Amino acid sequence: MRVWLAAVVGVCAGPAVAQDAAPVALDYRAAQQRLLERSDAIAASDANLRGKALQAGATRSLGRPEVDVEAQLLDYQKTLYLPFGSLAPVAQSFGIEDPLRFRRRETAVRPIVTATLPFYTGGQMAGVKAGARAQLDQARAERQVAVDKALLQLAQAYYGQQLAEQALGVRRDVLAGLERHLSDAVKLEREQFISRAQRLQAQVARDDAARAFETAASDLASANAALAGLLRAPDGVRPLTPLFVDARALPPLETFTARALDTHPEIGRLRALEAQAEAGVMIEESKRRPTLYGFGQYNFDRRDSLLTDPDWSVGIGLRYKLASGLGRNQAVAAARQTALQADAGLREARTQITIGVTGAWNAAEAARKRFLLLDSALESAGENLRLQRLSYREQQATSLDVIDAELGLGRARIQRAQAAHDYVLALAQLLDLSGEIGALPDYAARADRAVR
Repeated sequence: MRVWLAAVVGVCAGPAVAQDAAPVALDYRAAQQRLLERSDAIAASDANLRGKALQAGATRSLGRPEVDVEAQLLDYQKTLYLPFGSLAPVAQSFGIEDPLRFRRRETAVRPIVTATLPFYTGGQMAGVKAGARAQLDQARAERQVAVDKALLQLAQAYYGQQLAEQALGVRRDVLAGLERHLSDAVKLEREQFISRAQRLQAQVARDDAARAFETAASDLASANAALAGLLRAPDGVRPLTPLFVDARALPPLETFTARALDTHPEIGRLRALEAQAEAGVMIEESKRRPTLYGFGQYNFDRRDSLLTDPDWSVGIGLRYKLASGLGRNQAVAAARQTALQADAGLREARTQITIGVTGAWNAAEAARKRFLLLDSALESAGENLRLQRLSYREQQATSLDVIDAELGLGRARIQRAQAAHDYVLALAQLLDLSGEIGALPDYAARADRAVR
């Protein structure tokens, strides 16, 4: 029977060993750093942030003179009429018609430099600059959202693998214990100290434990794949930081709520969207105002210039659009509704974050208390198994009593690991909502209980 058990363990563990030939051993802090360096989602957010920073930098030069160089190749014809006025009779005496007509056809090049300087744009430039700054703030917030999301996924995958390893260890121990119990039952049946029914009870329990062990091995393989993929580690990852619980109570709920409302990146993102909407209102309102600008132009080829072309010119221009195909009042009203939408979204986000913080804090505290209560249950389950085994050998307990005790100890161990896992994930969720998910390694270092 022990040979059979070894075969089951070898078959279940074999694929994992073959796949994870050289797993990377990482504590949680190192895993977090590796994720920040290798995450494609974070790299994409970094690129977006750099792009928005460059766009915001490009708007700083708004308001400076714009200089255009233009060169035109012209093939033109010009007809001029010169009236003689009072000299018309004299011209007619010489056979010259009045008016005198000149026709000129040429090919010419017109190299012209034009400079334009805006004096007043009705708020359009200020709106564009404010919108670019708001887009940069949004990109910063979205990058932080991406980082926090990746770190939360890491916590789930890293400690999910730790839970899977704990579950596999418990299932292995239960299987080994029931294997020993079945071996004892076979011997006692052979010596006619127990009935065949009791031996069959032991065999059924052993078979159930074997199936549970195989399921746990499959769950661990899936957890291994998830963590290895997240950390870009083809050979797998061996987590070094165990599941943990801090027996001390968490800081007050109000502390986390205040941090969340102040630092959560989603709040920053929505504030940036609100600022963009306000900038959009400024831009739309500027379209209803006149534009005042200065200009200058210089012609570098005066010999081939047209008669109507000046050699140079400077001046001030005023532009006002009297009519537009787009309703300007409606455009302003639409922009204001977008601003109202952003403001309502910000209020809703505050409400949802407050609810989320409350739920995560309560879940973490409940898991912490449940974990502490399971300490005594685990000790009692271990002692009960020891006594049931002794009683069974002395014929004072049945096979079913031993099986129940064995399964009870395994159940208590798994419940304890599950409570620690629930605590860690609730804490990670709480820190994520509070904008402090990066501090999870510090909480792990301060914890005074670990599941190994």
